[in-house]
Amino acid sequence: MLTRDDCVARDAADPLAPLRRQFALDRLDAAGGIYLDGNSLGVLPRATAGRVEQVIAEEWGSGLVGSWNTAGWITLSSSVANKIARLVGAGAGEVVVADSTSINLHKVVSAALALVQADAPGRRRVVSERTNFPGDLYIIEAAARAHGCEFAAVDDERMAAAIDGRLAVLVLSHVNYRSGRLYPMAALSRAAHAAGALAVWDLAHSAGAVPVRLGEGGDEAADFAVGCGYKYLNGGPGAPAFLWAHPRHAARLDRDQWRPPLPGWFGHEAPFDFSPEYRPGRGMARFLCGTPPILSLAALECGVDSVLAAEAHGGVAALRRKSAALTGLFIERVESRCAGHGLTLVTPREPAARGSHVTFAAASGGYAVMQALIAHSVIGDFRAPDLLRFGFAPLYTRYVDVWDAAERLAGLLASGEWRDPRFAVRSTVT
Repeated sequence: MLTRDDCVARDAADPLAPLRRQFALDRLDAAGGIYLDGNSLGVLPRATAGRVEQVIAEEWGSGLVGSWNTAGWITLSSSVANKIARLVGAGAGEVVVADSTSINLHKVVSAALALVQADAPGRRRVVSERTNFPGDLYIIEAAARAHGCEFAAVDDERMAAAIDGRLAVLVLSHVNYRSGRLYPMAALSRAAHAAGALAVWDLAHSAGAVPVRLGEGGDEAADFAVGCGYKYLNGGPGAPAFLWAHPRHAARLDRDQWRPPLPGWFGHEAPFDFSPEYRPGRGMARFLCGTPPILSLAALECGVDSVLAAEAHGGVAALRRKSAALTGLFIERVESRCAGHGLTLVTPREPAARGSHVTFAAASGGYAVMQALIAHSVIGDFRAPDLLRFGFAPLYTRYVDVWDAAERLAGLLASGEWRDPRFAVRSTVT
C-alpha cells in the first residue's frame, strides 16, 4: 500500500522536480501551505518581479517612449507568441498574443463564420457544450447573433447528433473548466470537417499542461484556437491571452480581405501611417487590436519561459505524464480517505479523458468545505453550485502535496469543522 514516504520518494526521483525552484513558493512552503489552484492562477515565477522592475525602472523610467524601438517593445508580443506556439504545436508566426480570451474568442468565431458563410450561406448554426465556461457561451452566442446565426449549447450526449449539415462552427473547450474532462480534439475536429463545418477550441485549461498539436493532422486539425496566459502559463492575474488560426485560414482571410469585428490600429496593415481608413494587416496581424500591454507581456514571457524550461526535462509530454499521475493519486486518496462524506467524483476516471484538475461534487456545504480546507492551508476553489475543484500544475505540485491535501480534507470532513458558520460567509471570488 502506498505511503506518504513513497510520495516523498517519488518527488525525489521526479525529473521535473528541479523546475519547482523557478517559483516563489518559499512563504507558502514555510507555512505548510499547498497550492492546488494553478488551473485558475499560476504561481509567480521568481524571474517575474525582477523583469517587470527592469521594464518599469530602466525601459520605461529611463528609456521612455524610445523603448518601443530600443528595448524591443514593438516586437515583444510576437516574440512571446512564438514561444507559446512551441507549447501548442503551432509554427512561428501562427500565434498572436493580445487582449483577453473572451475578446479573442469573439474574433475567431467571427472569422470562422465568415469563412463558412462565404461558401455555404445556408449554414447558420453554432454549437457548443452546455457546461462550457459561461463567458465563452456568452461570447459565442453574441458572435453567432452578429452573423444572423442560431446558437445551441447542447449536452455531451447530444454532441454527435448536433454535428450535422446545419452546423457552421463547433466551439469547445479542450478541457472543461468544471469537470476537467479532456475532449478529443482531433476526433471532434474531424467530425466537424466531415459535416462541412469548422472547429474552434479554447485551450485555457490545457496549454502548458496537456499536449496540444494545433495545425497537425490534416482533416483532424483544429481551425482556430484561443488560450489563457494566467493559468498553466503562469503569466500573472489578467495576463494577455493568445489566438491561433490555421495557416490555410489566415491565407484565405487575406485573400478575402476579411475585416475583424474589432479593427484596431495595431491590426492595420501599416499602423504608423495613421491612415483614417482601415486596411487589415497580413496574416495573423489582422487579429491584433490595441497597443500591446508591455508590463503584462513582460510578466507573461517569464511565465511562458517557466513552462519552456520543461523542454530540457521531457517537455510537455513529461508534464502530462506527471499530471496524470498527480490527478490519479488525488482521486485514489480522496475516494479512500473521504468515503462516506458525500463527495462524488465528477472528473473522468480514465487518465486520457481528463486534464490537469480534479473536481468532486459535495452533497452539501461545498463552499464551506472549500473555505475550511483553505483555512487548513490547502488552496483550491469552488464552482457553483456544489463543485470542489483542485488543480495540479506539474511544474511545481509535488506528490507529497497530493497526499497531505487529501489527508487534511479527510480530517475536516470527519470532524465536521466545515459546518462552522464562518466558513459559509461568501466572498466575492470563490
